[in-house]
Amino acid sequence: MALLHRATLRPSKLDLLATWLPGQPWYRGPVGADVLSRGAYRFDDPAGAVGIETMLVGTADGPVHQVPLTYRAEPLDGADDWLVGTTEHSVLGPRWVYDGCADPVYAAALADAILAGTGQAEQYFEVDGRRELREPTMTIVAGGAGVPPVGDGGPVVDEDATLIVTDSVELLVVRRPGTLATDAAGAVLSGNWDGQPTTVPLAYARAR
Repeated sequence: MALLHRATLRPSKLDLLATWLPGQPWYRGPVGADVLSRGAYRFDDPAGAVGIETMLVGTADGPVHQVPLTYRAEPLDGADDWLVGTTEHSVLGPRWVYDGCADPVYAAALADAILAGTGQAEQYFEVDGRRELREPTMTIVAGGAGVPPVGDGGPVVDEDATLIVTDSVELLVVRRPGTLATDAAGAVLSGNWDGQPTTVPLAYARAR
């Protein structure tokens, strides 16, 4: 379960991504254009310390890009190169926003979602002491069975897809869903969103 706050972010997530995306090797789109949200899904951090959200974004005329994000109250050691930016959350205070592919909490959550079938987290707003369900903006489905614990992270290779190698699992995150031709082995996480009527692969996972 993901408990959300009705809050203001300054700068907003889309503003951060508009600056950060053009510097990524897998980005295909104009520089300086407005970034639009196409959909998003969340995973749950069992420890409750890290926010985990994957956004599907793009410009008006460009392809959709998949950007896993993690939100932290403090900087993540060794992840400076993966920092998307910092923002001020009107409820939680300063937040460090990272490309989730370099965050071990995201890697563990993605592996669980694909191989253990945990799927996406239900999202709730807390309003006047009660919780209101927030309807998801996209649907994801996973197929797989049996995932070992995700160990220490290894190299992250950033190309048209991002490969996350841990001690026990290899994860492949598709950066432009629907455009990457891949024969990746393993269980798959797929999804669709408004404007994408068919289900397309979002990520793959396999035990090492």
